[in-house]
Amino acid sequence: MNPDPQPRGEIESPESLARRLALPFDDLYLLARALTHRSYRNENADVIQDNERLEFLGDAVLDFVVGAWLYNRFPEMTEGEMTRMRSALVRTEQLAAFARQLDLGAAMRLGRGEQQAGGRRRKGLLCATFEAVIGGLYLDKGIPAVVEFITPLLEEASEAILLQPDIFDPKSRLQEWAQARRFGIPHYITLESSGPDHDKRFDVEVHVGSDYHGRGTGPSKQVAEEAAAQALLESLGLL
Repeated sequence: MNPDPQPRGEIESPESLARRLALPFDDLYLLARALTHRSYRNENADVIQDNERLEFLGDAVLDFVVGAWLYNRFPEMTEGEMTRMRSALVRTEQLAAFARQLDLGAAMRLGRGEQQAGGRRRKGLLCATFEAVIGGLYLDKGIPAVVEFITPLLEEASEAILLQPDIFDPKSRLQEWAQARRFGIPHYITLESSGPDHDKRFDVEVHVGSDYHGRGTGPSKQVAEEAAAQALLESLGLL
């Protein structure tokens, strides 16, 4: 069944995209919705839904699937390392790179203004569309289909990420960012330590300048400081 209405112009159809990427969608209306930006819906009265709800769902599915994949793929990784690796794999830039790799831009249904503004190349829209496709695939086929589809992408991307020397060193990365902007060296404060000696928990806050701060906990000051730096980097959109 044809999930009309289709956008005018040289836009790849959902059927073609599903064939090209071996996406096992039974419900092509669901895939069409995953590709539909609100700007297209606003210009077409016969289009009822855009992809924002599917984007929300896909974001949650990706967090789970990528976390489970890392747990099984890298049994030697610590919790902190897996957290940082997952952040690198699901950040906007990486998901946009996946979308470019799959050429999802060719199938995105955008309004005229969004198309003219280069929406098919914008990382925010590419990331959102990728998440929406994942959300749609989950609804249509479940977690196993999502895992099968995304695993090759994760394998390739993780190899490149592991070559980055600072991926597991958020403190160094934060210090480089702070010094490049003349904020000086990040300042770490231990707010609290609790628990017996064999099960200590430290609560640490990091400050950069007067406007930026992050908080983390861990079984040692070092781990807690890394968690705080990680939290601040994530809030800055650097992971």
